[in-house]
Amino acid sequence: MTQTRDTPSTKRRLAGPVLWLATMTVGLIAGVFYAFAISVMPALAKTDDRTFVDTMQNINRAIENGAFGSAFLGSFVFTGAAAIMEHRLGRRAAARWVLASLLLYVVAVAITMGVNVPLNQDLEAAGAPASTADLAAVRAAFEGPWNSAHLVRTVACVLALGCLGRALWLPHRVTLPS
Repeated sequence: MTQTRDTPSTKRRLAGPVLWLATMTVGLIAGVFYAFAISVMPALAKTDDRTFVDTMQNINRAIENGAFGSAFLGSFVFTGAAAIMEHRLGRRAAARWVLASLLLYVVAVAITMGVNVPLNQDLEAAGAPASTADLAAVRAAFEGPWNSAHLVRTVACVLALGCLGRALWLPHRVTLPS
């Protein structure tokens, strides 16, 4: 049986697509977060309490799907893999930009898991808007903290995307053979 070696040219061929996948998945998540920050949440801010709670509960249920989950997890996996590959190929500047992106994405994930998801769960636990006694209190406990955390994770994610863009743009990503 013939074994295939992981040659430098194979690593070089894979590094580009992995970096592109990292950029695309981080871009998708940054786009979702950005859309919420500039349109969804400002629009919901103008609604009554029942509409706000009902809509956010429905959005929170709908976002739990394979497409979002794949991009959310894929962003972390592809960016981490790209950082390792760029480093191993000796593309130190690109590796630093990708690592910066990964760290910023980790901040976004930490905020999501530590603040936004628990707030989403609390909102769901409040029950159906039709049977919730004090929707104004439910909304008040959710909206401000969720928006504040969301703004920080959006900025972190957009900056992560920018770092990946910089890594892609670096002309020295092409290295000469040793």
